[in-house]
Amino acid sequence: MRMLLPTLRGAALAVAILVVAVPPLAAQQPASTAVPQAASSTPAPSATQVQPGPAATDVSSAADDAGKEISPHQRDVSPWSMFLSADAVVKMVMLGLVFASLVTWTIFIAKSVQLSRAQRLLKNALARIADARSLNEAQIALGKAPNVLSTLLAAASQEVRMSADSGVEGSIKERAASRFIEIVRMEARAVRYGMAIIATIGATAPFVGLFGTVWGIMDSFIGISKAQTTNLAVVAPGIAEALLATAIGLAAAIPAVIIYNHFSRLTKGYLELVNRGSGAIGRLLSRDLDRFHGRLVSRAAE
Repeated sequence: MRMLLPTLRGAALAVAILVVAVPPLAAQQPASTAVPQAASSTPAPSATQVQPGPAATDVSSAADDAGKEISPHQRDVSPWSMFLSADAVVKMVMLGLVFASLVTWTIFIAKSVQLSRAQRLLKNALARIADARSLNEAQIALGKAPNVLSTLLAAASQEVRMSADSGVEGSIKERAASRFIEIVRMEARAVRYGMAIIATIGATAPFVGLFGTVWGIMDSFIGISKAQTTNLAVVAPGIAEALLATAIGLAAAIPAVIIYNHFSRLTKGYLELVNRGSGAIGRLLSRDLDRFHGRLVSRAAE
């Protein structure tokens, strides 16, 4: 018995060590089997229960903004794009107004050159005959200069030659004056040529543009009724295209009115110079007739 006691004590100690060292059976289960149980015990959240965080919201809004910036449905509102997308009638109105504006500026350039050249030549001619004492001296001073003063001088000389045998001084002056009036009228018509076109453009261009605007707005309202929407993004481009016609009409009319008034002043000043030339030639004719009448009187006295 004394010999077995140490042996039993050793066996009991070994059993105690095994109990402490070996984990329980539940603890020895693998993690792969424990995870499905935990997953099966906790239900997965549904899609409606998931609440996005602020970061996700910012990302989604940035994506939407980027999509809006590159959206192909947005319409360009530049004048050229509005012209291309306008109705056929509105396009014809715009093209007509642009053509009218080109005609106005063409006439402006041509008439400016014409009037400036005519005024310069006429002033030089008046300066040349300022010291002339007869029609012959005036013809020699002018030479063959192409201006209205040369035409007046030639008319006076022709009337003197054709009335040389009449001997009536007053009748010659009247016939010469009637010639001068016709020449002045012809010159007035020549310098005013084209101004009626400018006046017509200045008076009618705003109304033509307004017609295009009314037609475009009517077409826009028809499109609105078909689309069954009053969204400003849908309505605004069509109205802007219609208003572009009025803008072009005003752009054609305003310069035309200004140019017409400018040429009216220039024409008035030029015709005053022509009347001065007519008066100068009339005075030279009167001197020649007085000299001729004086010679006749002296011969009769002899």
